[in-house]
Amino acid sequence: MLPYPRAFGRIPASTFDTEQHRLGAANLVIESLDGGNVRLLAESGVDGGARTIATALLVPIDDGKNLRLVTQSSRSFDATGSPLGVLLIDHDKREGSCTSSVESGASRVTVPLPEHDRVANVPLNLLFDPLIRGAIASVDFQVLLCRGGARLMDFQANVVSRKKENAEDHELVEVRFGPDLGTLVSFIARSVTPKLSFWFDPDAPERWLAHRMPLYSDGPEVVVVRQGVSANLFID
Repeated sequence: MLPYPRAFGRIPASTFDTEQHRLGAANLVIESLDGGNVRLLAESGVDGGARTIATALLVPIDDGKNLRLVTQSSRSFDATGSPLGVLLIDHDKREGSCTSSVESGASRVTVPLPEHDRVANVPLNLLFDPLIRGAIASVDFQVLLCRGGARLMDFQANVVSRKKENAEDHELVEVRFGPDLGTLVSFIARSVTPKLSFWFDPDAPERWLAHRMPLYSDGPEVVVVRQGVSANLFID
């Protein structure tokens, strides 16, 4: 169950590397469809090079107050434009799948989803909404991973900072997430895995400001920042 978006439309953004060099254009699109359905589309990458396109379809529940995930997908392409494969999650069929590229044999591996699953690869901007509002302390969810063998992995997200640069500025909320493998193991895992973060302005109609994660599995870490916001806020 995810909250209904507070705003719709296209949010133009840019993709940066971790040295603050702009790599290319990016977009977050939140569309209102017939019947109250919602579609998310997120794309980022290097102009003329590697890129990732992720989508999610959600349908209204609870008289339109909330949303339920129906499908999620992610497609990645390398620096030459060759496809790296397709990740697909079908919540109605309770099945996740990883399909390799044609160049590597186009094999497809499936993973069953648990009943009442909490698999959320794509709509993290909606999933983290209760954290941003301070309604809960953490969010537990799962992610479908394809690289190294199709599998579900437990993740946990927490707010790690709330700050203002100046008294008149809006609050900047950072949500950090990573593998949840138990207290000690998670600490070790997070020390060797990429820094995964989302940043939000809790007072804005569309709260998402930026996020940091690999462009694709085992790909370069990038920071995607919405247009009009300084990348200096999110890149050390």
